[in-house]
Amino acid sequence: MKRTFSFELDGRSKQRLLAAGGVGFVAACYGLVRLAYGLYLPDVETELGLDASLAGAVSGGASAMYCVAAVVGFFLAARAPRLLVVAAAATAAGGATGMALSSQVEAFAVFAVVGSAGAGLASPSLVELLRRAVGGNRGQRFQVMVNAGTGPGLVLAGALALVLLPNWRLAWAAAALVTVLSAIAVLLSTARARPRMRSTPSTVLVPPRSWFARHARAVCAALLLGAASAAVWTFGRTVLVEAGASATFSALAWMCLGVGGALVLPLSAALGRLGHTRAWGLTSLVVAASTLLIGLVPGVQVLALVACVAFGWGYTAATGALITWTADIDDGRASAGTALLFVVLVLGQGLGAALAGWALGVASPALVFTIAAAFSVAAAAPARSSSTPSASRVRVP
Repeated sequence: MKRTFSFELDGRSKQRLLAAGGVGFVAACYGLVRLAYGLYLPDVETELGLDASLAGAVSGGASAMYCVAAVVGFFLAARAPRLLVVAAAATAAGGATGMALSSQVEAFAVFAVVGSAGAGLASPSLVELLRRAVGGNRGQRFQVMVNAGTGPGLVLAGALALVLLPNWRLAWAAAALVTVLSAIAVLLSTARARPRMRSTPSTVLVPPRSWFARHARAVCAALLLGAASAAVWTFGRTVLVEAGASATFSALAWMCLGVGGALVLPLSAALGRLGHTRAWGLTSLVVAASTLLIGLVPGVQVLALVACVAFGWGYTAATGALITWTADIDDGRASAGTALLFVVLVLGQGLGAALAGWALGVASPALVFTIAAAFSVAAAAPARSSSTPSASRVRVP
């Protein structure tokens, strides 16, 4: 009895270490490396002479690299998730270190693009490792918790900006350190671990056509939400500054995005009980309302901060709902489904950013952000028509 009890405690402690390391790893790859580019960009432009056109090209290249990495995760996460964790840490930490040490704008641009691959590799690998290690409702709750790591990462990035800027090099060095330490925690928690259940479908490199057909509504929803969220992610800080916000306030608003994302952590159990249909509908509408508020009243600072918190929560919780959605469709291929939906989400953001950038040249921010909010409302529709009872979830023998 003592031996069995001790083994159970050891297993639970490894699960908790995996969850904690996963939260830190997502925080680093997303919040400190991929999404912090826009936060530190003004100071980088001043020191290295990075002009607006090259900065935009770097952002586009980073999104493309993220998609390429996520496609790699789509094919390999079910077979070699720990190897993908190592690759994610190498690209994210290597990219952050390279940016910190770059003295030429060309080198900085290359490392910025490379660093974005870490996020694309991290998500599918962590989904697979959690699927193997933790089952049932506890597993779903851990998936939502780990995915919400983006929020704490954004908060830490904003805090580093307030403390360290204009010394952006130290901020990137700190990002590299957090990435390596969290990756070590993930690898230690999964050392010599065996899959919780074997799945014949997950060993097939390319899922069947029916699997893609069952994801059609989720793909549509992810594309619409990605396009809707681009207005805030790309131009939210710009709109606030144009409305009279100071540099300190804009950094604080960025931290509020992260605070909202971090609030998903204590609410992960409640979100899990909602199921993907209601969770997706709720979070899409929260993204819509907060986007509309930022566009209409950017000069009212209290409302702008509240809207940033709401947007951060809605967007982060929505990405967690996507993971639950694909797991409800086929739990054995949840890592591949996550990679697919996150690629579509980022592609939607790229399209939305391009459209919003063009529209802001000919229309007011209020109108552009209102249209973006309408896209988010439309994103809620596919989930209402695709409710998948948990009893019908595709399970392995």
